[in-house]
Amino acid sequence: MPGAAARGARRPAPGTLWAGRAGLCGPREGRAAEASQRTERKAVRGVAPPRARLAGSPGPLHSSAPSLAAPGLRAPRSAGFPWRACPALAAMHGKLLPLAGLYLVQGLPYGLQSGLLPILLRSHGLSLTRVGMAKGLYTPWLFKLAWAPLVDRRGSPRAWLTLSTGALGLACGLLAAVPPAPADHVGLPTTVMGLLLLLNLGAAVQDVALDTVAVQLLEPRELGPGNTVQVVAYKLGAALAGGGLLALFPNLSWPLLFLLLAATYCLAAVLAWTAPALRQLPWPQPSEHTHLLQDLMAVPGTLWTAGFVLTYKLGEQGAASLFPLLLLDRGASAPELGLWNGFGAVACSIVGSALCGALLSRHWQPLALLKSVLWLRLGGLACQTALLFHLDTPGASLGTSTALRGMALVSLCLQHFLGGLVTTATFTVMMHCSQRAPRTLQATHYSLLATLELLGKLLLGTLAGVLADGLGLHPCFTVFLMLSVLPLVDLGMAPSTLA
Repeated sequence: MPGAAARGARRPAPGTLWAGRAGLCGPREGRAAEASQRTERKAVRGVAPPRARLAGSPGPLHSSAPSLAAPGLRAPRSAGFPWRACPALAAMHGKLLPLAGLYLVQGLPYGLQSGLLPILLRSHGLSLTRVGMAKGLYTPWLFKLAWAPLVDRRGSPRAWLTLSTGALGLACGLLAAVPPAPADHVGLPTTVMGLLLLLNLGAAVQDVALDTVAVQLLEPRELGPGNTVQVVAYKLGAALAGGGLLALFPNLSWPLLFLLLAATYCLAAVLAWTAPALRQLPWPQPSEHTHLLQDLMAVPGTLWTAGFVLTYKLGEQGAASLFPLLLLDRGASAPELGLWNGFGAVACSIVGSALCGALLSRHWQPLALLKSVLWLRLGGLACQTALLFHLDTPGASLGTSTALRGMALVSLCLQHFLGGLVTTATFTVMMHCSQRAPRTLQATHYSLLATLELLGKLLLGTLAGVLADGLGLHPCFTVFLMLSVLPLVDLGMAPSTLA
């Protein structure tokens, strides 16, 4: 029947988001949306002239002739935009879009100082020693716990986020007016060092405030997509500031760079203050917590989560810091390795994070997903170790074997892809644990977990070379394999409160 065919054509596809299949809109909301549209379609069909339908023509909801609809009745506004039929999905989009922009901006300082700033300083004639000493400007990041209680107890997270982002714009504007290295100066001027230190201080405060906003804003079912946005946007921001700007503007000068960053931060501060989703955050209540560490440890699941985030990256970071250098020693070309370990690694990590968010949005439990991905990561690291052992045999070289070189580069990208999956799932667990803390402790609680997570990643990344020189490569990578088993053992002891 033509009418039945038209009704079938108008029925939502099985994967339509508002039907609740993707986990973004509950079954009750999806059924309500469907019932609402069926009622409107019946009303329109009840007044439409039967002769107006031709065989194979669309129904009155989709007809271009306005005379086919009854006076005063309009087609459902959600017909072309399924998310409008699901308030939960629309609300989540309203949260994720500003968070994506703010996390993108949050990644800029890291990329600036790890990739772009050393190149600019070196191009202005500073010695390698002086450029290396600029890493000491990261110090404020190690003391996030010192001001996290202030974000919890004094003012709203939205106000802290807006002020810290605006302060970053002010610092960048001042840096644009100060030359990095005058002709008669052999190092960074004191003024530039002070402004860069303030830039890191503002970025660290912004990090605490933005994480607090995310913890308080996202609902439990939104943690998967929310943490995907966090990780992916942060990595894109770091990649943009770490080299993307130089690629886009080969002759980018110091003043122009910081003027662009200042304008970006000012726009982000306006976004933080005016975004409707962020304006609904409540003002914090006076805190009654006097024994801070004891109160933090009393939050259900904190002790286990702290131990897990401290150890889950040990083996991965140790291998990732050494494997590219060892491939270079065994015949891989520097340009090819730089491409795959730079752009390829970031791209694969972003794809892994996006896939994790998609799986979590389809009702995968973070701990169950972590267990599966950690087993895959362990298998990938075992294959990587076996390949490295083979390259140490006489006659094996990446320079003469296309197959070995391809396997090495695929192994490198695969580990970054799995690392993106693991990181996003772990951040989801961290945020889920911090949401169980009282609102006046959530910023401090999440900062504690994030600091431990950073410490665990830096620990093996820093000591990997020492282990390789002291133990040798084969024992060193065996240790990395054993360390990669630890998070799997930890998952077996995960508390039921985090399931």
